[in-house]
Amino acid sequence: MTNLAHAAERKAFQITLEKLVKKAKTENAGEVADSLINLIEKILGPAWKDKTYEELRSIAADPDSKWARFADRVMQNTDEKILTTFLLNAAYEGGFRGYKTAHEAGIELGCNVPWIVLMDPTSACNMHCTGCWAAEYGHKQNLSYEVMDKVLTEGKPLGLHACLFTGGEPLIRKKDIIRLCEKHRDVAFHAFTNGTLIDDDFCKEMLRVGNIFLSVSLEGFEDANDSRRGDGHFANAIKAMDLMHSYKIPFGVSICYTSRNYLDVTSDAFLDMLIEKGCYFAWYFHYMPVGMNASTDLLLTPEQRLYMKNKIRDIRGMEGGKEIFAIDFQNDGEFVGGCVAGGKFYCHINAAGDVEPCVFVHYSGANINEMSYLDCLRQPLFMKYHENQPFNENLLMPCPMLENPEILRRIAKEAGAVSTDLEAPEEVDHLCDKCVDYAACWKPVAEEEWKNRIIRK
Repeated sequence: MTNLAHAAERKAFQITLEKLVKKAKTENAGEVADSLINLIEKILGPAWKDKTYEELRSIAADPDSKWARFADRVMQNTDEKILTTFLLNAAYEGGFRGYKTAHEAGIELGCNVPWIVLMDPTSACNMHCTGCWAAEYGHKQNLSYEVMDKVLTEGKPLGLHACLFTGGEPLIRKKDIIRLCEKHRDVAFHAFTNGTLIDDDFCKEMLRVGNIFLSVSLEGFEDANDSRRGDGHFANAIKAMDLMHSYKIPFGVSICYTSRNYLDVTSDAFLDMLIEKGCYFAWYFHYMPVGMNASTDLLLTPEQRLYMKNKIRDIRGMEGGKEIFAIDFQNDGEFVGGCVAGGKFYCHINAAGDVEPCVFVHYSGANINEMSYLDCLRQPLFMKYHENQPFNENLLMPCPMLENPEILRRIAKEAGAVSTDLEAPEEVDHLCDKCVDYAACWKPVAEEEWKNRIIRK
C-alpha cells in the first residue's frame, strides 16, 4: 500500500510540475514560482523550515530580485523535461522522501544511511590534474554496470535517490551511465567531468532520459586552468558548455581551489564568464593533500581560507554577489551539521568497489563486489564515523582529516581500515601528518569566527 501511495503522490507531483514549468515559459515567473513553492510545501511540509518557505516567497514576490532573475533564467533556458525531472527526483525523491527514509533507516539500523552515493565508474582518465583524487589511480579499474545497478537497487529502499559519478573520467562509461538513468527513473544523476567527451550524441541522450546533468571541472581562466589540466583543456571545457547551453541542458562547474587560484576562481570576471556561458551553479572544493606525492604548498593559509568562506557566501547572498549558486564543500559544514561523509549524507565507492567514507578519504574495510550495500555501510570505519560525528563542535572545522587529523588517524586504526588508493597505498599517518600544521594554523581563526557567529546570533 505504501508503494502505491508513493507512486500516486509522485505522479500527482509530476503532473502539476509539468503544468507549472510550461506555464513559466509564457506567464509571470513570480506567480508560477509562488505556485511551485505552495506545491513543494504541501509535499515536503515540515521537512523544510518555515523560514525557508518564507524566504522563497519573498523572492517570488519581487521579480527584480537577484534570485527571481536567476529562477527566470533557469526556467527560460532549460529543457522542460530536464527541469521537471530534476525537481521531481532531486527535490521530491531525494531531498524529501530520500532524506527522510535514510534518516529513519539510520535510526532503526543504528548506523549512518546516506541518501546520496558517489561512484567511480572507472579509474581511467585522459588527464592528470594536480590535486585530483583520481590522479593517482591509473587506468586499471572499473565498476561493472551490474554492480552500480546493485548499489542503486539495494540503496533505494533505504532512501538512496541521488547518484553522483566521479572518477577517473566517468563519461568514458557514458553508455552504462545512460543505461542506469533509463532503469532508475526515480534517481537524480549527476557527473563531474572534464568535458572532453561531451558531444551532440551525448547531449541528445541526456535530453532523452532527462534525469542526468553535469558539472565541468575548471580551475580558472586558460593559463591557470591548463597549467593544472593540460594544454587545450580550457577550450574544450568552454566548447562543452556552449554545446550543453545550445541544447538547453543545465550544467555547473566543479572547482578545486588552492593557494594559487583562489582569487581567480572567485573573481567577477571568472563568474561573469560562467554565467554568460549558461552555468547555474558552482561546486567549490578545498584542495586536499591526498596521495603519496601530494603537495602541501597548494593548501590555503588561514587568511586565504577565511577569504573563501566569506567570498562564497557573498557570491550567493540574497543581494549583491552573482546570479550563480555557489556551494563550498568545506566551509559550508555549519549548514549541514559538520562532516557529511561516512554515510551521514553520502559515501564514495571507488572503481575497485571499495566503499569509502569520503571522496577524499581513501580508507575502507568493505568492498561492494563482495558484500551487500547495507553491510558495507555497517563496516567498522563507517561505524566510527557514526559514533564520532560531528568531529568538532566548531562546524568550521568539520573534517576528520583536514582540520582534525588526529581523529582520522585514530578511527582508521581502531577500525582496521586499509588504504584503498589504487596506485600507491598511503598509510593514514602519512596523510594525517600533512594536515597537522594546516589544522593548527586554521584552528584559532576558526575559533574566533565561530565565537563571533554565536555572538551575532
